[in-house]
Amino acid sequence: MAAVGSGGSTAAAGPGAVSAEALESGTASAAHRRLKYISLAVLVVQNASLILSIRYARTLPGDRFFATTAVVMAEVLKGLTCLLLLFAQKRGNVKHLALFLHEAVLVRYVDTLKLAVPSLIYTLQNNLQYVAISNLPAATFQVTYQLKILTTALFSVLMLNRSLSRLQWASLLLLFTGVAIVQAQQAGGGGPRPLDQNPGAGLVAVVASCLSSGFAGVYFEKILKGSSGSVWLRNLQLGLFGTALGLVGLWWAEGTAVARRGFFFGYTPAVWGVVLNQAFGGLLVAVVVKYADNILKGFATSLSIVLSTVASIRLFGFHVDPLFALGAGLVIGAVYLYSLPRGAAKATASASASGPCTHQQPPGQPPPPKLSSHRGDLSTEPFLPKLLTKVKGS
Repeated sequence: MAAVGSGGSTAAAGPGAVSAEALESGTASAAHRRLKYISLAVLVVQNASLILSIRYARTLPGDRFFATTAVVMAEVLKGLTCLLLLFAQKRGNVKHLALFLHEAVLVRYVDTLKLAVPSLIYTLQNNLQYVAISNLPAATFQVTYQLKILTTALFSVLMLNRSLSRLQWASLLLLFTGVAIVQAQQAGGGGPRPLDQNPGAGLVAVVASCLSSGFAGVYFEKILKGSSGSVWLRNLQLGLFGTALGLVGLWWAEGTAVARRGFFFGYTPAVWGVVLNQAFGGLLVAVVVKYADNILKGFATSLSIVLSTVASIRLFGFHVDPLFALGAGLVIGAVYLYSLPRGAAKATASASASGPCTHQQPPGQPPPPKLSSHRGDLSTEPFLPKLLTKVKGS
């Protein structure tokens, strides 16, 4: 048993003993690894399940629900969830919450109005996703939808003056080639196709969705960089605009039919699952994405493509031919290459050239903090917490 001195400190241990700092460091490292694996699982399941659940709900026999009502319900639930989270942050004080919202939403109305643009585009994007998934197999949509990486990269170069490495440009070319191969396979009639599906309309919808996703993500990031609002406040503001704009879209596209048949016409447990996934899936990703670096997010995207393809074979009788396998493989490889840290190769070469004695850490001193390898994945950046956004943009 270790001896404890009068000051309460443990006597010096032998050379084989493990210090408390080392134990704490090991525990923290293990906890961080667990969080990374949990983040990977959440990202994979959310990416794949949303597409599969929409496809399943839209192809069920019987009355088909109105997609515009599902978009509105998802925005309502997302806004209410963010409101509850802000209420919890104010420790249940209604007065403090009301004063905070009055200041953030009404007094700073210019910041609030700035979010009308991305909210409009996100609402359009959500409706386009329903059109695309209703007309394309889930696996084909999942592969083609990775064009959002290309559109996001192009908008980030144009609007944020970002520079891309040669490897990233090459991966974007590879991505476009893979998607083109998959669409050529689809146009060539890969497998049986239901009569009520229009692959051409599905392709136009998914390309428009990718364009809107890229622009909205970059625009939203640009707003956040000059803003001090929290992630929940911004999502609440997006939810308010999204609900209003979704109702306008509902009235314009399906107003007469909804008025005749009812807002919740065709809703089944599967449809409610889609709505809940849309509402809470994105917020859940906003929480876990802080533990996932770019490589992990790229790996999650690749796994979700594989998972969607396997599930489509079992659930929808999807047929995988060599052309689809080639295109999907190119897309998976492109996503992985694009997500690699830009300075990894240079840092490795520099370290090997400088020799083993460079930058030795003095004994007893804590190691220097590691620089983040996070680089502008704008499909998730808009939902990062305020602190991470500021660090990344500095």
